[in-house]
Amino acid sequence: MDVRQIELEASTAMRELLDRADLKPGSLVVVGCSSSEIAGGVIGHDSALELAEAAFQGLYAEIRERGLFLAAQCCEHLNRALIVERALAERRGYEIVTVVPKPKAGGSFATTAWNRFEDPAAVERVQAEAGLDIGQTLIGMHLRPVAVPARLTVSTIGEARLTAATTRPKYIGGSRAQYE
Repeated sequence: MDVRQIELEASTAMRELLDRADLKPGSLVVVGCSSSEIAGGVIGHDSALELAEAAFQGLYAEIRERGLFLAAQCCEHLNRALIVERALAERRGYEIVTVVPKPKAGGSFATTAWNRFEDPAAVERVQAEAGLDIGQTLIGMHLRPVAVPARLTVSTIGEARLTAATTRPKYIGGSRAQYE
């Protein structure tokens, strides 16, 4: 599999998502990524660190360029914990937990984030403003309550299906409520 192509697909997908989401600097984007699915394998069985690194490189550049933060979702073996920058966890009041992801326990993507972040920390939950799910990793639990599907021109990264979402504030009130 061509790692440059994986990086390009990830970069394009993230750029399109961020263009639609119109996030403010400091916002959080959650990404779940199965390198097994990118490679055409079964999620959780064919971990490929090189593919995870390529996907990370492509999308993280887009995130940092806009002054945003990334939450890298771990696999189910770590209960879908997330790897974030410690400064973000502290600023947002997330409870930091003790674990270090590895390719077969946390996943190759979360491992890459742990290795590339300036000061990584693991947390159990976040409420991100937008998200990208590479390989049906189920990121919905880490999005703000009203998720809105985002249709991108990129529908796969490698062989992995791609799902994207932004979020919006809840509509509240009754028939007399007014919305922007």
